[in-house]
Amino acid sequence: MPNLPALSLLLCVLLWPPMSPAQDREPATTPTTPPDTMVPPAPAWLEALDALYDQRIRVAGLEDRRFAPEQWWSLAGPLASDSRGFRSERIGRSAEGRPLRYVSWGEGDTRVLLWSQMHGDESTASMALADLFRFLGEHPRHPLVQRWRRHTSLHFFPIVNPDGAARFQRRNAQGIDINRDARALATPEGRALHDLRERLQPRFGFNLHDQDVGTRVGDTGRGTAIALLAPPYNQAREVDAARARAIEVSVAIRAALEPYVAGRIARWDDTFNPRAFGDLTAQAGVSTILVESGGIEGDLQKQQLRKLNFLALAAALDAIATGAHAGLPHAAYRELPENGSSWADLRISGGTLVLPGRAPARADLVLEFDDALLERGATVLDIGDLAGRPARRTIDATGLYIVPVAIAGSDGSAGVHAIAPRARAYFHLSRDPQGREIVWTLAGDVDPDQPAPARD
Repeated sequence: MPNLPALSLLLCVLLWPPMSPAQDREPATTPTTPPDTMVPPAPAWLEALDALYDQRIRVAGLEDRRFAPEQWWSLAGPLASDSRGFRSERIGRSAEGRPLRYVSWGEGDTRVLLWSQMHGDESTASMALADLFRFLGEHPRHPLVQRWRRHTSLHFFPIVNPDGAARFQRRNAQGIDINRDARALATPEGRALHDLRERLQPRFGFNLHDQDVGTRVGDTGRGTAIALLAPPYNQAREVDAARARAIEVSVAIRAALEPYVAGRIARWDDTFNPRAFGDLTAQAGVSTILVESGGIEGDLQKQQLRKLNFLALAAALDAIATGAHAGLPHAAYRELPENGSSWADLRISGGTLVLPGRAPARADLVLEFDDALLERGATVLDIGDLAGRPARRTIDATGLYIVPVAIAGSDGSAGVHAIAPRARAYFHLSRDPQGREIVWTLAGDVDPDQPAPARD
């Protein structure tokens, strides 16, 4: 005679409805062995993919990180053709009427949503996604591509904020930060991303951004090249099964990036933000990974970071496709130092400030740029004794005078540019206080042919 209680329990298990992603709240599995704080080895295929990248994966025409959305699509769109296994769809229009385009690829059951450039001036990952399109379409026999096609379906929203991208500005044409519109959904771009996520119900999500190039790694002087985050789904910052997967994939990314930027990888602050897309996507049960591209000195157009983004995404997607992320040590994520303070872009140190009608004064200047890597659009942050204030670059102006640049008014009158906090930076460094023996000039932008005064 069958055991009726056991049979009833079995029927309950078989008939119980599957959990939706938002219900995926079981605790993460507790490791049976002590946590290993060692970073896992880099993928075996990494070196070969790196060698392939420059000649056969990188998409030409995106060497300048300021590009119009139409330019990006003119280059990436043909790479994502139906004949190569891609499907494209318009999912809305921006505040100014530009098309919002979505691309999908792959035949597997594990859905992955990747979105980029919701801040229009954060374009590094968008360049890398164009490279990913080319890799998927032109290398169908590559073992990575074959694995991803079988086991994943990839869904791309490459330029969430085309109006901002057209101006290379953070916010959309309404002046709204789309990444803080996840709750209100006041922007057409935010609604398009939210609706796409709800329609796809992805298991994994990649929220791809750029961060301030002056940000340091923890309390060190090293600049952050890449910052990672597995966003929390609640104020308590608990780790459920979905977030545990995101942490493990972040470890897979770290393992791939360590050979290139060891000591330059940080962790983003994980304070829950109820207005942010990454946090609310995690709250919806999606294993979400934030990737923030910072800066590498000398990488003026973020082309090195573009390549690192491509390799990071390849490592993440392969870990997802193979399930190799499961069991990777969370300690390798938790031990990453958080993003630290942000250093100013430039300090003019040791000069003597000469202003009309005022006595000369020994003073340093600290400046920031609208484009920190190219040193364009300088603004004065502070004036005074700033010897202890760190900056990414310092110009020694000892023995030189800081003299305002002369300007002519429309009525023929003469004047000088103000040198004051929050003013645009226009000044000379001169050997004399009258500004006759000028050795260097900053007229808003640093001249790349003379980034600092020539010393005899």
